[in-house]
Amino acid sequence: MRTTGRLCLSQIGSTEVRPTPFPAAEAAGASTTLDLEFLINLVLASALLVFFAPLMLGVAAAVFLQDGGPVIFAHRRVGRGGRMFPCLKFRSMASDAQERLQHLLDSDPAARAEWERDHKLRNDPRITRLGEVLRRSSLDELPQLFNVMRGEMSLVGPRPIVEAEARRYGRRVREYCSVRPGITGLWQVSGRNDTSYRRRIAIDVVYSRRKSVLLDARILVMTVPAVLLRRGSY
Repeated sequence: MRTTGRLCLSQIGSTEVRPTPFPAAEAAGASTTLDLEFLINLVLASALLVFFAPLMLGVAAAVFLQDGGPVIFAHRRVGRGGRMFPCLKFRSMASDAQERLQHLLDSDPAARAEWERDHKLRNDPRITRLGEVLRRSSLDELPQLFNVMRGEMSLVGPRPIVEAEARRYGRRVREYCSVRPGITGLWQVSGRNDTSYRRRIAIDVVYSRRKSVLLDARILVMTVPAVLLRRGSY
C-alpha cells in the first residue's frame, strides 16, 4: 500500500478517545539516541534558520515595538517519550492574555464550550493585530526551528500538544509520544483549525503509525501551498 497524505487520511475513521492519565516519560519512543531523522532535521533546520534570519529579526522587532513585551513565548508541550519541553513561538498575544481569556470564559458560555472542545477560539480576544498576521501566515512558528535543532521537535510530526490535551488522547497518547512533534504535519495540510478535535487526534495517530521519510517529504511539499493559501488558519 502506498503511503501518502491523502491515503493516510482515509484511515482515520474510528479513533477511540477516552480520558486517561498522562503516561510517564518511559512511554514508547523515549529513546534520545542521535538518529538519522535528527541529523536530517538538524541540517535542514540550520539551513532554514540562515534563510529566514532577516525575516525573523524583522518579526522580532515588530513584536517588541507593539507593546515592549517579550518577543518569544515559550509554552510547555508534550514531546517524544512524554517529556515536556518549551515550545517556542513569536508572541502573538497581548501581555494580559490570561486575564482576557478568563473574562471571556466567565462571561460567554458559548466561548467556554468552544474552548473546552477545541482548546482554541475562532475569535480569540488575546491575539493582537500583529499576532493575527503572524498566525495566519504561520510566521509565529519560525522560532520552533530552534526546538528542532535541540532535538525536541521535528520539521514534520504531530501537533505539539499541552498536557491537558494529552489526557484526551486516551490510550492513543502512547502513539503520539512515540515520535517528535513537528512544526508542520499531516494535520496542517489537512485543514488545520477547520478540523474537529477528534479528527485531529486521529490524524496524529495515523501519522505516528505511518511515519516515513517519503511521507515527511510529501508533507513538507504540501505545507507550502497550505501556508500560502492559509487553509484553516486562525
